[in-house]
Amino acid sequence: METLTAEIKKNSKKVPVKGMMDNVMEQFNSAANQIKLHPSIRKILSITNNEIIVNFPVKMDNGDVEIFRGYRVQHNNALGPYKGGLRYHPTVDIDAARALAMWMTWKTSLAGLPYGGGKGGIQLDPSKYSQGELERITRRFTFALADNIGPEHDIPAPDVNTNSQTMAWMADTYMSTRPPAERTANQHVVTGKPAGSGGLEGRDRATGYGVYLSIKIWAEKNNINLKVKKFIVQGFGNVGYWAAYFLEKEGGKLVAVQDAFGSIENQKGIVVEDLFNYTKANKGSVVDFPNAKNLEKDKFFATECDICIPAALGNQITAKKASQIKASLVAEGANGPTNVDGEKTLLERDIAIIPDILCNSGGVVGSYFEWLQNRNGELWQLDEVMVKLEKKLRESFNKVYEYSQREGLDMRTAAYCIAIQRIERAYIERGIFP
Repeated sequence: METLTAEIKKNSKKVPVKGMMDNVMEQFNSAANQIKLHPSIRKILSITNNEIIVNFPVKMDNGDVEIFRGYRVQHNNALGPYKGGLRYHPTVDIDAARALAMWMTWKTSLAGLPYGGGKGGIQLDPSKYSQGELERITRRFTFALADNIGPEHDIPAPDVNTNSQTMAWMADTYMSTRPPAERTANQHVVTGKPAGSGGLEGRDRATGYGVYLSIKIWAEKNNINLKVKKFIVQGFGNVGYWAAYFLEKEGGKLVAVQDAFGSIENQKGIVVEDLFNYTKANKGSVVDFPNAKNLEKDKFFATECDICIPAALGNQITAKKASQIKASLVAEGANGPTNVDGEKTLLERDIAIIPDILCNSGGVVGSYFEWLQNRNGELWQLDEVMVKLEKKLRESFNKVYEYSQREGLDMRTAAYCIAIQRIERAYIERGIFP
């Protein structure tokens, strides 16, 4: 009887929702099949090079000690040092880090940068800790990673719930562990630092600017005028804010926003700067913004709009949500916001998608500029940074768009094909050791 009951329970379980790793592997295999990727290189790129898990103690403000678990996954470094962000979020785990690290490999390759892909973070909710505790957690995590990061080996950057302050703490901790004569030479161990501490002017807006620019170039190629076009943004952090800021300047109209606390809507338009100032005074939340109405969470993606910008976490646009979207364009500001089933639904409905590894690559391009600036002992001004950024991003977009048109592919598959072919070429030319 017990065996029968167990069997019934087993068979009645729901089919599990695909995780980010499942999505990234489906996307990779689809592109690998398209370009007939060499079987040996497919094997290499299907796995990660290194996976680091560290458990470390930190003393809290009340004197108690808590144990934290941190991750750093290094996927591939055929083209250069590992590069990728560190996030502080309850959803951080080894599978998420693997998927995000692989996406970084494709992203840096697509952008033509001398980098590989890495990703990581700590499984925690930063809102539950004081500024002092977050500093101690960050410094202890940096120390725990020890020789697994370095300016010519693995270069972290900000991601979800981390920022320039986090990177300043990391850089200072890392440099403090080096001999005095080597400290300033290791400043580029992380990117996304404050401008006064070796950071790059404009790095704060680089990712959001890249999202905006991708939308603008797409609109130009499709003879679409962005003036008065309505757009919605999921996630009003650094990426969502700057994307909305630049789109508004282009004449677009922000009509709905969703964050971790709730959703708001105003079809007449939400002034981006007013909302930004409100969130700063409201613990980061958009809820109850006076010039908009609160919106039910499940109705956000069904909002009337022309452009949808998911700029929060991964796996947000499922098949169900994709069937509700009214936009004609989805511009992925986040990493992996659309799962495979959601993408199929969007494409079946003729909704264009600017994929994450292209759309949000402004951040890693900005990071590369900061790394170069530190490495060469230079200081770049904001205006020249933005010119360099636009040039690089336009080149990447045009390359993907032309490939997709020529081969009759969606833009994600086209972007993957270009990125993977560059890595394949490096392996073929250099061979496999020994």
